[in-house]
Amino acid sequence: MPSPIPVTRLLPKDMCPCLDIGTCSSPLTKHSFGTTLQVPVQRLHGKVASRLWSTVIHWKELRALVPVGSGGFGSVYKAEYLGETVALKRVKKCTKNTLASRQSFWAELNAAHLRHTNIVRVIAATTCVPPDFGDEGSIGTILMEFVGSRNLQQIISESAEPLGEDRWLRYASDIARGLRFLHSHRVVHLDVKPANVLLSSADVCKIADFGCSVKLDHGCEVSSISPRLSHVGGTYTHRAPELLKGEALSPQADIFSFGITLWQLITREQPYTGDRQHVLYAVVAHSLRPSVQDHPVFLSEQGRLCRPVLSRCWSAEGRCRPSAEELLPLLEQLRAQLGL
Repeated sequence: MPSPIPVTRLLPKDMCPCLDIGTCSSPLTKHSFGTTLQVPVQRLHGKVASRLWSTVIHWKELRALVPVGSGGFGSVYKAEYLGETVALKRVKKCTKNTLASRQSFWAELNAAHLRHTNIVRVIAATTCVPPDFGDEGSIGTILMEFVGSRNLQQIISESAEPLGEDRWLRYASDIARGLRFLHSHRVVHLDVKPANVLLSSADVCKIADFGCSVKLDHGCEVSSISPRLSHVGGTYTHRAPELLKGEALSPQADIFSFGITLWQLITREQPYTGDRQHVLYAVVAHSLRPSVQDHPVFLSEQGRLCRPVLSRCWSAEGRCRPSAEELLPLLEQLRAQLGL
């Protein structure tokens, strides 16, 4: 079945479909086993050097699938591929909303052709799986670099590790650099939150999980109520008010989510308590935001210095928020003010 999102919005310009009777992949051309988009095999980390992601998975080279996590649209496994450790994500078919799960799979590939230190790299993706690897409830499979098994949500909520100003500022800067790169390529993530930021063994943050992402056309915003964007959801605690109101989305929606994430890094708390519908209504109607005025962390001199950055990031008006490009100087200024 064709992707609900036009394939041309997902593939690099220099990637062209061609007929292949081998490994099955993206549903663009037909053959006896399914469909494929063939690109040259590229070894990982020197074995298969990679500027682009591959649309062919060499299943015989895949070993030792070990579950590491699961979410609303899929499960993630640690595996070996071509001698390297990788993460394998199976996007499952949601029986309640098949269209949304299909859109989630294709949205995962919006940043597949991009390479950046602070973004999880896609290695390969396919919609067809050989019988030996079959999963009837799966829409597609994505191979990604294996970053690690920890995310920022675990650091914030489950870890006893210190999360001092120098550390959370470094994490915030990593996320801002990743967003700046994504936005420069017109990709909006739309689900920025601590659980979607992975930590590498070198303690570097990498933005993951692009299942809600959108690729914008040049100079255009996209209506969040467009039928082809029915998968747009994100996490309600981090979602920008304009998206809750069904208005046009832009990169500034990610900046709002960044602001909520930054508050969590500073406080190590959840942004809201109470009923979901009440929170959604209050964010839009009453500009509800995580506590700053009465929160003990922000009563100190250091905490007061953080307030202006947070206030700008989660402004009710997207045009009043800083761009991802402007975030990094703001964070560097904050670092200087904190004496770090």
